[in-house]
Amino acid sequence: MEHNQYSEQWKKLTGLTEKRKTPDPEAMAEARRRLDAIAKPLDGLGFFETMIERIAGMQGSAEVQTDPAMLLVFCADNGIVEEGVTQSDASVTAAVAGSLGRGTSSVCRMAQTAGIDVQAVNIGIRDMLDGIDGGKKVREHCIRRGTRNFRKAPAMTPEETCAAICLGMDLAKEYYERGYRILLTGEMGIGNTTTSAAMAAVLCGVSTDTMTGRGAGLDDAGLQRKRDVIREGLKLHGFDVSDGALTEPEDVFRLLCCVGGLDIAGMAGVFLGGMLYGIPVVIDGVISAVAALTAERMFPGCRAYMLASHQGKEPAMQCLLDALGLEAPIHANLALGEGTGAVMLLPLLRMALAVYQGNTGFDALGMDAYERYTRS
Repeated sequence: MEHNQYSEQWKKLTGLTEKRKTPDPEAMAEARRRLDAIAKPLDGLGFFETMIERIAGMQGSAEVQTDPAMLLVFCADNGIVEEGVTQSDASVTAAVAGSLGRGTSSVCRMAQTAGIDVQAVNIGIRDMLDGIDGGKKVREHCIRRGTRNFRKAPAMTPEETCAAICLGMDLAKEYYERGYRILLTGEMGIGNTTTSAAMAAVLCGVSTDTMTGRGAGLDDAGLQRKRDVIREGLKLHGFDVSDGALTEPEDVFRLLCCVGGLDIAGMAGVFLGGMLYGIPVVIDGVISAVAALTAERMFPGCRAYMLASHQGKEPAMQCLLDALGLEAPIHANLALGEGTGAVMLLPLLRMALAVYQGNTGFDALGMDAYERYTRS
């Protein structure tokens, strides 16, 4: 494909994202002042104090809000599955999407306990959802019925990739305008640990062997096959991890087109929407983290509106979070997907907010306030 075809869609994207928000430093300073005035050790809530401070900046107010919350689960199939890199076939994607629509999937059960709304989005499922129980409750925005096999051809055209990113941006805007104050990202799609490992290797400039995990449970032979397929696919499209981390924005867009997935592109759009509309967006696991780093590399500044949730089991996760400059508070070896780790973050964050909003000062306890000293 001619390089100018990528450039044309890239110019379209840059035109759509000209107006970008930046965190409000005054709101962050006020949140920090309030946190330090609470009768507790300074920084006693650890990561969550930083998170509250950052959310205040994102929302432009020290009156931090995390209700209502919406989890967007992007469902899509990946053509690379035909290379034998997974235990399951593409039919599982549609089946789990139906479960998401019925509210019976793993993440739906968890979200119900945390008061989080869940919306599954068909951005690229191979099989039709007609006749699948719960399918009618899945939002239909199918751009194409699964990507192409990136070992043989680019996974998506520039137009398809741009459409997926724009969908994510539009959904972020829609749910923000409907009153949601925090968005969570999730995905479902057989083969997407392969697409995400390929992208992570190039984005971080780390070998495919290091960045590729077992996904839903490959044996040693399956893992080696997966690594070989990724290596061959990257070579086909002219990406070499020995060149170092890929940072040029338009090249990152081409990487997404060539070896990415529709779910990754859609979530990248949600992260872009966070920056455009001033709404916090929670990263889930490795696929969501690849989407987050893709968004940040394409449009620097997105990370200011991202929150990390959990470390995740896949080997690429730490490198991705390091590249984003974010730390995850949950270390539980999770590998469930669907946005489950992102959902787990919210109850913990809300507990920290209960302390923040309760605002019990030192005077109420008859004690002197702690003083913050600058370290020498």
